[in-house]
Amino acid sequence: MKTLMAKKILFVITKSNWGGAQEYVYTLATHFASAGGNVVVALGGTGGVGAVAGLLETRLREAGIRTIFLSSFTRNINIMRDFSALIELLRVVRFEKPDVLHLNSSKAGGIGSLAGRIARIRRIVFTSHGLSYDEDRPFFIRIFIWLSTWTTFLLAHRTIVISRDAYTRARRFPFCKQTIHLVHNGITPVHILERIKAREKLVPAMQDSSHVWIGTIAELTRNKALPYLIRAATLLKKRGRAFTLYIIGEGEDRTLLEKLIRHEQLSENVLLLGFVPNARLYLGAFDIFTLLSVKEGLPYVLLEAAQAHCAVVGSRISGTTDIIDERTGILVEAKNIESAAQALETLIDNPKKRFALGEALYKKVSAEFSIEQMLKKTAAVYR
Repeated sequence: MKTLMAKKILFVITKSNWGGAQEYVYTLATHFASAGGNVVVALGGTGGVGAVAGLLETRLREAGIRTIFLSSFTRNINIMRDFSALIELLRVVRFEKPDVLHLNSSKAGGIGSLAGRIARIRRIVFTSHGLSYDEDRPFFIRIFIWLSTWTTFLLAHRTIVISRDAYTRARRFPFCKQTIHLVHNGITPVHILERIKAREKLVPAMQDSSHVWIGTIAELTRNKALPYLIRAATLLKKRGRAFTLYIIGEGEDRTLLEKLIRHEQLSENVLLLGFVPNARLYLGAFDIFTLLSVKEGLPYVLLEAAQAHCAVVGSRISGTTDIIDERTGILVEAKNIESAAQALETLIDNPKKRFALGEALYKKVSAEFSIEQMLKKTAAVYR
C-alpha cells in the first residue's frame, strides 16, 4: 500500500445510507487514508429528492475522512435531475483533481464516468456492486439498464466486479474484456456478541427460547425478496415448526411487509425490528441466517454471518454463490417459496447440521475473504 502514499482518491457513491456498497466505500476509504492516501468521498443522500446525508457520511466524518454532499444525487432516474447531478459532480471532480476517481453504484458509475472523461481524469475506476440488469424489473427496463451498464464499462478505465459470475458475464460485453477485474470483498474480524447477550440486547422482551431464531439483515426493498421469505414462514407455521423470524432493516417496502405479515397471520412469528445500529454484532443471536435476494453484489452480511458461525440459507444468485455452496450452507432458487421453506425446515429440525454448516462457512470466509487481499488487489487496479 506504500504506492498509494502520493495519490488522491475521490470516491463517489449515489446513496449514503448504510448497506453493502457503503460498507465497501467506508472500508477502502479508511484503510487507504490510514496508508497515507489523500481520500475524499462525494455522496448523495439516502435516496429520495431532498434527502439528507445518511450513516455513511457520519461514520466517514468520525473516521476523519472529508466528505462532499451531492444534493442532486437520487436513486431513481430523472433526466433533469440527473443532468444537474452531472454538472454538480463535474464541478467537484474539476476542483478536486483526483489521481483516481473511484465510482460506486450504477448511477454514480454512469454519471461519474462521464464527468471523469470530460474532466480528463487519468484513472477512472468503477465498482459494479452486482449487475443492475439482474434486478426484478420489466424486460424493456432491463434492456435499458444493460445498455447503460455497457456504456459505463466503456467510459471507465477499469471496472471492478466482486463475484465470479459477474466477472464472467461482464467480460462478455463488447470491447470490455481487458478492463474487467475480479476483487472479492474482504472483512476484518468482528467481535460478535455471544448468543444470550445478543438476544437480550436485540429483543429485550425475549421470545420463547425454545423457538429457533431465524434472522436476516436487509434493506426493505424489492431486491431483497422479503415477501418470499415471509410466505416461506407461513409454510413453516402450517407445518408446526417452532420459530421466530427477525428482520433487521428499514426501507421503502416496510408498509407492504407489515400488511403481508398481518394478512398471513404471522404477527407472533415474524418481527420487523427496523434499523439496528451495528446490527452485525447481534448475528450470534440467530440459529439460522437467511438471505433470499434476487440480486446481490457480494453480500457483506453473509461474510459477517460466517463470523457468527451461522448456518445460512441463501438464494442461488451471483455473489451469494461465491460464499455459499453445498459444504457451507443451503442454496435455493430465488423467489421459490417452497424450496426456501424446505431448506429452513431442514435446519430447524437438525441442530447438528446447523452447527456443521456454520463451522464450515466460518473456515471458508476466514481463509478466502480477507481485507488484505481486497486492499492489495484494489491498489493494483489503481496503478
